[in-house]
Amino acid sequence: MARTVWDSTVGKKTVMAVSGLIMLLYLVVHMIGNLKIFFGAGEFNHYAHWLRTVGEPFMHYEWTLWLVRVVLVVAVVAHAVSAYQLSRRDIRARPSKYVHKKPRASYATRTMRWGGIILGLFIVWHILDLTTGTVHPGFETGRPYQNVVDTFSTWYGNVVYIVAMLALGLHVRHGFWSAAQTLGAGSRTRDRALKTVANVLALLLTAGFVAVPVAVMTGVVS
Repeated sequence: MARTVWDSTVGKKTVMAVSGLIMLLYLVVHMIGNLKIFFGAGEFNHYAHWLRTVGEPFMHYEWTLWLVRVVLVVAVVAHAVSAYQLSRRDIRARPSKYVHKKPRASYATRTMRWGGIILGLFIVWHILDLTTGTVHPGFETGRPYQNVVDTFSTWYGNVVYIVAMLALGLHVRHGFWSAAQTLGAGSRTRDRALKTVANVLALLLTAGFVAVPVAVMTGVVS
């Protein structure tokens, strides 16, 4: 039964919608947590430590954090695989007359495709930069505030992050709308409200995430 659902176009779109909403929820929480950097090093570092102790003593140190990470990895993989397979299915379904002359993809389709690739590459870079410190020369374990400030004190750190956040905003704007339609939330009376929510979410997330590197660049956070 599960295999039948997965093999269907509707099933793959549903997986994309649900996994996308899981990631969106995480992004909202992550953005709120990032904004704690405006309250100083003590507050931000305390928040980072709290993330590793959530659920204690029932959960051991970092267990809850790793549980969240596992759910996110599953969501990202499911989302990416579904998107790729739907894209391949769409190409195969095109009439043969398009073999030599492809129709131009819609703006939304091109944005989602390239935005997804940019975000996938960014996730890898972001983890290596601020989680493991692999590509971060000045990385200091246990000092997240200082690591963030150090990253955004470099021009390339700002460029990578801001470009990725702009791609995220466009991805969320179209993705939220698509997910709502796939899950049956859209209707003639609700479409306008859903589009407004999509636009507001995209704007708030982009502004919230970009606020941190801008604050470091301008000296508001140092």
